[in-house]
Amino acid sequence: MKKKFLFAALLICGTLPSVAEEKPRYQDASLPVEERVEDLLRRMTLHEKVLQLQNNSNSDINAVESHYKESTGTMHEMSKTAKEAAELFKKLQHHLRTRTLWGIPALITVEGINGVLQDGCTIFPQAIAQGSTFNPDLVEDMAEAIGREAHVIGIRQLQCPVLDIARELRWGRVEETFGEDPFLIGEMGTSFVRGSQTEGVGAMPKHFVAHGTPTGGLNCAYVAGGERELRNLYAYPFAKVIRNADPVSVMSCYSAYDGVPMTHSAYYMTDFLRGELGFKGYVYSDWGAVDRLKVFHQAVATSEEAARKAIIAGIDMDVWDWAYQTLEEQVKKGQLDEYYIDRACRRILEAKFKLGLFDEGEDAIDPAKVDKVVRSKEHVALAKAVADESIVLLENKNNILPLDLSRYKSIALLGPNSNYGVAGDYGWVNADHHECVTLFDGLKNALGQKVQVNQLDGCDWWSQKEDGIAAAVELARKSDIAIVAVGTRSLWLGRNAKANKVTSGEGFDLSSLELPGKQLDLLKAVKATGKPVVVVLITGKPLVMTWAKENADAVVLQFYGGEQQGNAMADVLLGKVNPSGRLNVSFPRSTGNTPCYYNYYRTDRETVFDKGGSLDEPNGHYVFDKPYALWNFGYGLSYTNFEYSDFSLNDTVFSANGKLKAKVKVKNTGKRDGKEVVQLYVHDLVASVSQPVQQLKAFKKVEVPAGKEVEVELEMPIEELSFCNEYLKRVVEPGDVEIQIGRASDNIVFRKTIVVK
Repeated sequence: MKKKFLFAALLICGTLPSVAEEKPRYQDASLPVEERVEDLLRRMTLHEKVLQLQNNSNSDINAVESHYKESTGTMHEMSKTAKEAAELFKKLQHHLRTRTLWGIPALITVEGINGVLQDGCTIFPQAIAQGSTFNPDLVEDMAEAIGREAHVIGIRQLQCPVLDIARELRWGRVEETFGEDPFLIGEMGTSFVRGSQTEGVGAMPKHFVAHGTPTGGLNCAYVAGGERELRNLYAYPFAKVIRNADPVSVMSCYSAYDGVPMTHSAYYMTDFLRGELGFKGYVYSDWGAVDRLKVFHQAVATSEEAARKAIIAGIDMDVWDWAYQTLEEQVKKGQLDEYYIDRACRRILEAKFKLGLFDEGEDAIDPAKVDKVVRSKEHVALAKAVADESIVLLENKNNILPLDLSRYKSIALLGPNSNYGVAGDYGWVNADHHECVTLFDGLKNALGQKVQVNQLDGCDWWSQKEDGIAAAVELARKSDIAIVAVGTRSLWLGRNAKANKVTSGEGFDLSSLELPGKQLDLLKAVKATGKPVVVVLITGKPLVMTWAKENADAVVLQFYGGEQQGNAMADVLLGKVNPSGRLNVSFPRSTGNTPCYYNYYRTDRETVFDKGGSLDEPNGHYVFDKPYALWNFGYGLSYTNFEYSDFSLNDTVFSANGKLKAKVKVKNTGKRDGKEVVQLYVHDLVASVSQPVQQLKAFKKVEVPAGKEVEVELEMPIEELSFCNEYLKRVVEPGDVEIQIGRASDNIVFRKTIVVK
């Protein structure tokens, strides 16, 4: 009797399919996604729909049934091993499919910027290192590998890539970006999204929008700018990735742009993101961003108002606060139209259908397969390949590198990063970082008994203690050469970063870009021994390395290189790998010499008066310094030399919808095989709105065998010359544009002027 009564009641409420309907339409995989979504949405109660707009977290596999009495929108777990997580997710999804009314699975999400954030997964190089490869195809391969590992665990959404622009170097999260250039970021971001989504794992570009240039470099701080700068600069990578890769979702930022909190703004999150940029997926809030409208921005007075503002703005999923739990009651009280609940729920259900969650069988998550996929030999080798191509050779006086082992029988390996592996923010490793191969381990692996390698830190990476420097100096005196590894350290917040004194990463911003602690003193003391000094900078961001440029025999940059970082650096130092990384972020001469990005407006640095001074010769603009970078975007040396010739264009006059094709021959004139990054920049010679002195618009990394020559072709749609004019209309203005081909932004080999009709 009770069952009949319940069945009748549900029919009256319209929440069960009719008796004649053998299979609900939303369960029919042959139907279009939109039709399935609408069928499911009409069956759901307001309460059920609101649950889909919230994230959940649970690590207790034994508490799945009691914890998840109803369905949920998204779910995360970031403390278990890959196999443990797979077991949890398998039980969870089975429970949701079989024990809840509509059988709606959860969309399981995780951070994945440098690999899946479950213990034991492959640790790939940090995003800043991915950018310095200048190899989008390699990044796409890496993202596919991350997607495979995520998929076998049961994860169907990665909370990445980061499309923020690294223009404020004091900001701790520079390491999470692909660099300072919007075009490069757009190319790398497109490759990452394509790679992960090829494996059925949705990508989530973030943080929309303009999060990466906070005032004072302080994470979460206000970002200054106008509507034109937003479109020409900050939104450019998002527009490209949305247009070319169709990401499943986008994460909003918890900061404000021009005084307007993004999470608060229907203009930015709906009119701009969806209307102008054409985004079709769902928006996932940065963690706690909704309630921060009240507690941080003070833009609203209550959590209820924060929830109402956010969902009307277009924030579909509320993560890490409880504001959206108030939505059901607000609808019932007439404070919010249910239309907004339906709109958000529809978008989240669409993502679940598109990612195949409704059509997966019970064996879709198989914990027994995890060990065969996660951290496989192929994935570890790929991590090494990305690390290899990310290393940038900055200085190499008298060709001291690669090391001639016939000259050096003993090496003093010094510095706080010489025997420490740094995975970077959102890497799952613990504070001891034993999961990453250190430089000390890498050199021992490569050298065996051929050369004696002795290691001392000499100082730590952050404090003013200098009592270890004397011992390091003594070791350098007894050795043939000193390799000194300095830089920053970073650790995921979930692994107690604060207690481990990190100097880079989310929430750890710097007021000074000088080497932290006593590291510069260590360098100077070792140099004073008279022994050759190779500086290895292991860092998550550019630091002031002016002294090293002027005094070290060689300087090699390694942005956090993942689990194979030590092996990769050892292979570069010993010549087994020819360095091919290029700077994706310009290096400052001093902290006050920031910002120092290459694509500045001419009026910002090139004055009609002075060109900067020095300590010996004070001048103007600046009195004691030059207003230019120490090492510029696109720069990087090789162990061989490349010669450019025969530059040509397919035409000299182009229409706004045309395509420029540039050809140039690149010859390897040295004795080693090498990879060169050919770069194409543009300079709009006359424009109604000021344009940067240079803008990267195409690049290609090519391998050139020793003594051989290859022809490189670069393409650029003329539409890439478009910008927002003074009326905020996107235009391609007619006129002359200089096309530049070179090795770096400050090393242009060929220039030709084209005319745009």
